[in-house]
Amino acid sequence: MTSGSHDSVPQLDTSVPHSARVWNYWLGGKDNFAADREAGERVRAVFPAIVDNARAQRAFLGRAIGFLAAECGVRQFLDLGTGLPTADNTHEIAQAVAPESRVVYVDNDPLVLVHARALLASSPEGATSYVDADVRDTETVLREAAKTLDLDQPVAIIMLGILGNIPDYDEARSIVADLVAAVPAGSYLVVNDGTNSSDEIAQGAQASTSAGGHAYALRTPAELTAYFDGLDLQDPGVVPTTRWRADDPGASLDGYAGVARKP
Repeated sequence: MTSGSHDSVPQLDTSVPHSARVWNYWLGGKDNFAADREAGERVRAVFPAIVDNARAQRAFLGRAIGFLAAECGVRQFLDLGTGLPTADNTHEIAQAVAPESRVVYVDNDPLVLVHARALLASSPEGATSYVDADVRDTETVLREAAKTLDLDQPVAIIMLGILGNIPDYDEARSIVADLVAAVPAGSYLVVNDGTNSSDEIAQGAQASTSAGGHAYALRTPAELTAYFDGLDLQDPGVVPTTRWRADDPGASLDGYAGVARKP
């Protein structure tokens, strides 16, 4: 794996929960701290389906990357808010189809940085790298990503569970627009996020915010669909996460997902 954008690891504050580590806890991982577990339990107490939603998002990642690599011929991936490495990471899925695939991961958690550098090893034919940056800083994200990716060739922009961390919807849409504008025709946008489709998930978002350090803004399905304005949505459109190109769709959960191509 090539190095990230910084050689030093930022200071790790274990007293404040971080979204990547809370998700790691929900997925049954061990790379989290007491503050993350406490925040995770506060959410799960009022929204028990959060664990199913987290697992559904991970399964969607596998289907989406497989679709892009195998059916669409995508060989470059920019995975924003990647979270902690677990099984079937983006580069593993893509490089199993096309070993020459190049993947850049972006996150701003020091623990993610340490694990990414240690575990996200590329195939010899391809490349992976890690950018330590906030998704709001699209200039830095794109500048550092360009050290590994050719931004004149199609790129799949992956944004799973990250846009809800941007409280202002207009800012979230602007971030997506800036990233999509920086890549050429034939690129793709992949989004999965929570929707305000039940009282339980709304209570979960409130609990997450009150726990500190992990505020999450829910959108309507229509607002999620608007991220894809100007792009060609791929079948089946923006749908519940469990129902996007799934052979055996599970119960409809509160997350929605979609994939679209830049014309």
